Amino acid sequence: MPGPLAYSVVAAAGFITWRVAVNRRRRRFLDSYAFPPAIDRRLAAKRPQLTDDQRELVLRALRDWFWMCARAGRRRMISMPSRVVDDAWHEFILFTRIYQNFCRNALGRFLHHTPAEAMSTPTSAQNGIKRAWRLACARDQINPKTPLGLPLIFAIDGMLGVEDGFVYAIDCGDKSSATYGSGYCASHIGCGGGCAGDSGSDSGGDGGCGGDGGCGGGCGGD
Repeated sequence: MPGPLAYSVVAAAGFITWRVAVNRRRRRFLDSYAFPPAIDRRLAAKRPQLTDDQRELVLRALRDWFWMCARAGRRRMISMPSRVVDDAWHEFILFTRIYQNFCRNALGRFLHHTPAEAMSTPTSAQNGIKRAWRLACARDQINPKTPLGLPLIFAIDGMLGVEDGFVYAIDCGDKSSATYGSGYCASHIGCGGGCAGDSGSDSGGDGGCGGDGGCGGGCGGD
């Protein structure tokens, strides 16, 4: 008869298989989810300068944000890198029951909102924004160490000319850049010990720094 160790191995394998299946089901739900039209209407009222196509892009970036939070898991804080996406997230939360149902199906937990937070200075990135950078790069298939472009959620405030938005530049030393002399340097995010990128697994982790990088606002924890 199989011993206790064999039973433990089988149980562990079964749990991993179940966890992978759950995460895949949640991601399918998130990928196919249609945000309530009322979110778009409320966002239009808050940011009237945005066109229909631009608001659609914001909701696409909001989907990216939830994907990033799912990958980060419960214990890893990630910072929100966009003002306008944060606006959309806040409007979504106001539809309490719909938002609760979404969180349960997409994340398996309720995702609390905290204020948007960018880098503390143009050249000083805290753990939360570093982790957001790695995850956003993984989402958009960008090399986080040597990016040729910005992930959507990092680019969108600048793309849309969002008032009070967070504007990032690939190279803040590039005098030909429209963001030269202002905004945040993407080249300073996630470098030195934490540019490993996403693990690509279905485990729900971000494949980068461990522990609770509780700096800045965003998602993480319960």
